[in-house]
Amino acid sequence: MKRVLSGLQPSGQLHIGNYAGAIRQFVDMQADHEMFVFVASYHALTSTRDPDVLRANTRQVVIDYLAFGLDPSAHPNTHIYLQQDVPQVTELAWLLSCICPKSQMDKATTYKDKIARGLSASVGLYTYPILQAADILSVNPDLVPVGKDQVQHIEITRDLAQKFNHAYGDVFKIPAYKLQDDAEVLPGIDGQKMSKSYGNDIDPFMDEKPLRKRIMKIKTDSTPVEDPKDPDNCTVFQIFRGLAGRNDPRTLDLANRYRASGSQGMGYGNAKQALYELILDHFADARKRRTELINDPGYVDKVLKDGAAAAQEKVADVITRARQAVGL
Repeated sequence: MKRVLSGLQPSGQLHIGNYAGAIRQFVDMQADHEMFVFVASYHALTSTRDPDVLRANTRQVVIDYLAFGLDPSAHPNTHIYLQQDVPQVTELAWLLSCICPKSQMDKATTYKDKIARGLSASVGLYTYPILQAADILSVNPDLVPVGKDQVQHIEITRDLAQKFNHAYGDVFKIPAYKLQDDAEVLPGIDGQKMSKSYGNDIDPFMDEKPLRKRIMKIKTDSTPVEDPKDPDNCTVFQIFRGLAGRNDPRTLDLANRYRASGSQGMGYGNAKQALYELILDHFADARKRRTELINDPGYVDKVLKDGAAAAQEKVADVITRARQAVGL
């Protein structure tokens, strides 16, 4: 059974971009893989300064993981844990930073993108990919599922592991990565990459009325109803396709409706309504499960305790070998 590692930063309520780009892959893989899925609370310190907000966001991500379908009860090889419950990753990050060329961090797209958007440039933000590499390598995984926007980070991880092994011997397994064929970087309501920090996300757990209102705010062009439209250039369609799948009959039907003209033409309001109905249908079970989990904090606590114990067992072996290799 192959071991898989991945995680998300607790920047707030998870959105459909998180689901389509990462979490859906985790859920599909848990039946026949050993899963280590963590909440990246250390990473959140690069942007969060309110401890109460961090605690609440961290808890919410765990609940959302479970609501979306990660299920340690049904799949004992699925482990969910908090990053701070495996603090050895910070030591491992330091060991990796000592073999990481500065030029490699200069090229990190996440850092450059956030700086371009006016976010403060801390050292933590700059070295973010090194800590992420430590997270991955700490449990010695075989595979890391990623969205398209995270490919550079796993490539940095692989490169750092190879540099470390070249300097000190074969300590780290070089993890492969899996990019889901249909996984897309979903755009937000403004057409840019969907992100909580950019305020353009769509929360699938919103009440129905505000959810529909949010979807109706998605930016579109001014093409008249009776004119044909290119679905591939429309944010509404891109989100729909990312959730339903490229070859899903609903996606193909909606694409045909976009291309129709004259009396058969479709307005963007109809496309937004179709997206709204898809989200309610797609996340119906998750919405129900989330309510149950909020009312059962003891179960969430047990999931985290068991997950941390499983991660600690793996990281203890990795950090011991890394320390001995460097001479500590």
